[in-house]
Amino acid sequence: MLGLIFPTGHDRRLIPQARLTGPMPWVMAIMLFLTMLATAAALALGSAGQQINADLAGRATVQIVNADAQARQTQAVAAEAVLRSDRAVAAVTQVSETEVRDLLAPWLGSGAVSDDIPLPALIDVDFRTRADAAALARLRGALSRAAPDARIDAHGQWLRPVFDLIATLRWLAVGLVALLVLASMASVMLSARSSFAAHSETIDIMHLLGSTHAQIARLFQRRIALDAALGALFGCLLAAPVLWMLGQAAGRLDSGLVSAGSFGLVDWLLLATVPIAGIALAVITARITVLSALRKKL
Repeated sequence: MLGLIFPTGHDRRLIPQARLTGPMPWVMAIMLFLTMLATAAALALGSAGQQINADLAGRATVQIVNADAQARQTQAVAAEAVLRSDRAVAAVTQVSETEVRDLLAPWLGSGAVSDDIPLPALIDVDFRTRADAAALARLRGALSRAAPDARIDAHGQWLRPVFDLIATLRWLAVGLVALLVLASMASVMLSARSSFAAHSETIDIMHLLGSTHAQIARLFQRRIALDAALGALFGCLLAAPVLWMLGQAAGRLDSGLVSAGSFGLVDWLLLATVPIAGIALAVITARITVLSALRKKL
């Protein structure tokens, strides 16, 4: 079975192998290395987008802005009562003023969030399902009557630009994978044509001895398969430590956005298919190229 793919001793005598001295294994190694990195980026961005969207789609924040602390607190209590009575709301949590100041301190500095500066009252809202437009409109109407200074913002809405950016970067990574696939196919085609031209006399003799087009093409595809397999091995050996180092660096950031882009089992399985798919694509491309050249020649 392996003889249908990898070169036998007889095949190597008919079409000598350049082994690692030829450019093809190294070209395939570089292409597969870049393809694995681009595929990993696409998978990570997709995972991050889905996870963040799932986490934030059912959450919202109610903000009450009023310079009078007493009026602000009164409206916060009224808004909390309205939220708890709504059928779409699963949980309501009022953020304390100390927590609000702690949240603002890294951005504004400790001096800018002193006790003399009034801060808005914040209420975190968790919905039972996604925060759809109908539920938000209903809550806005109820809050406007109970707490005129209250404003509700769905997390998914104000983070929409972030989702759009992640989606754009993901499609760019997918496009890069497609370009690398096309570049790899072009490299295989050039290598197959060059090898075909270099062994033109041998091909003529084989054809006179009764070899079919499929038998001749099989010799070249076996050679390309070996080159691609060596390139895939080197590409994986290069990509593995790079992906590991990137994962370690991302883990040290301790960011929810970065952790959401971590790989699952399915992602790793998809990434493992990249070198296998690369070898199969190289073999198919070589076969099609040689058969096309044979039809023109013979």
